[in-house]
Amino acid sequence: MYNILIVDDEKDIVNALKIYLNNPDYQLFEAYNGKEALTVIGKEDIHLVLLDLMMPVMDGITAMARIREFSNVPIILLTAKSEDTDKILGLNVGADDYITKPFNPLELAARVNSQLRRYTRLGADQRQQEVFAVGGIVLNDKSKSVQVDGEDVALTPKEFDILKLLISSPDRVFSPKEIYRQVWQEDPFTGNDNTVAVHIRHLRKKIEINPDDPRYIKVVFGQGYKLEKGRQG
Repeated sequence: MYNILIVDDEKDIVNALKIYLNNPDYQLFEAYNGKEALTVIGKEDIHLVLLDLMMPVMDGITAMARIREFSNVPIILLTAKSEDTDKILGLNVGADDYITKPFNPLELAARVNSQLRRYTRLGADQRQQEVFAVGGIVLNDKSKSVQVDGEDVALTPKEFDILKLLISSPDRVFSPKEIYRQVWQEDPFTGNDNTVAVHIRHLRKKIEINPDDPRYIKVVFGQGYKLEKGRQG
């Protein structure tokens, strides 16, 4: 089963592409701007992206540049004949192929199959080991940077290390003692649970829309903390 993300601000085009790609081997996802696309890619294991260039909120070129920071997933640009300059820019930024509107269904299917075969043969990009993405959060361990919904977030070193620990194993529960041991590189003792709780509280203030009703960092009472992958609303 291949997961394919269709990104276009025109719902009629998205619906048409879903018809053209109606295949029992494909699971189709949709987004209507680049920002939504990044959220889907952070949440789902996407194997190919069909990406429109001209979109509101975040255009295709910007979205592709963000995707290429952490993934080598195949990207096929959806272009109009008048967008030759943007098409060339897109290929230079990291697109694997392009197809011009209006689409020929057979050509579309052939290009999708070709890119999926290449991706399967070569395997996923090893850079994914350096970058972790869940929902709207993207953590780049190489550059020590964090973005939430496309915006840079400044974390302290300990906050960064806690987030890295949690995001590297989504939905896994870490006890406060385990977090302290891995982040502080010391054996935990009495009072460390509160130290972890304080850092978690500060981290939530920086990455959550509403720290009192967090989307990501959840408490599992009596057990510890986890970064939840499923709930993004």
